[in-house]
Amino acid sequence: MSTYVETKPKVTTRRLLEMKERGEKIACLTAYDYTTATLVDGAGIDLILVGDSASNVMAGNVTTLPITLDEMITYAKGVVKGVKRAFVVVDLPFGSYQGNSKEALASAIRVMKETSAEAVKMEGGSEIRESIERILSAGIPVMGHLGLTPQSINKFGTYNVRAREEAEAEKLLSDAKMLDELGCFAIVLEKIPAALAEKVAKSVTVPVIGIGAGGAVDGQILVFQDMLGMNNGFSPKFLRRYADLASVIHDSLGHYVADVKSADFPNASEQY
Repeated sequence: MSTYVETKPKVTTRRLLEMKERGEKIACLTAYDYTTATLVDGAGIDLILVGDSASNVMAGNVTTLPITLDEMITYAKGVVKGVKRAFVVVDLPFGSYQGNSKEALASAIRVMKETSAEAVKMEGGSEIRESIERILSAGIPVMGHLGLTPQSINKFGTYNVRAREEAEAEKLLSDAKMLDELGCFAIVLEKIPAALAEKVAKSVTVPVIGIGAGGAVDGQILVFQDMLGMNNGFSPKFLRRYADLASVIHDSLGHYVADVKSADFPNASEQY
């Protein structure tokens, strides 16, 4: 009888912490469907986020605010089915946890039970402490998110870099330490000065994942469609494009249309 030898062990919260402790960078990426998740997982990504950015890239909304918990669960179900190794985190969407810790726990429980994901992510610090504590008390891993928090875009009024001023920087550092002390397994820092992000990463025990937060943190995350050049209308400074799939897809579709119109497709070898 043959024995299966696991060459790439499943990523867990413990493994992520060990990666930080030994200085191994953590590669993270978003995914919102089964097919994409199989590709992302197969490439060796450590952590997959089913982000509420699905509101933008999948549903075409201007902000992340409209997406619902039901929609997030639907996206996450497909992603989890396509993953063998990566650690899967699901964003709790706007309105599913702020201001009501009992509702927050109910939302997190739904995500865990209905999707089989391994953790939830929540935006904010001291303002949502009670909700984080209640979810953690149920044994559900929580990833924090500080800096630019898109669910609060109407409060900020801009997507500019956050925490440039001393007061906001101090609060961010304080919130990061609080999230660490409460027991969050990791923290995302979005669009903040690199020096501040480095200070945070050195001040907490858990992995710090950056998006527009410099290279001194413990890992990086980007949106799948952005880093592959499928969304050329979005060009922040922190984004590195690894492909130009928009052009590849456009050209391929054009060739398909031309082949159908000219009756070249299907040819004799493509028929039964």
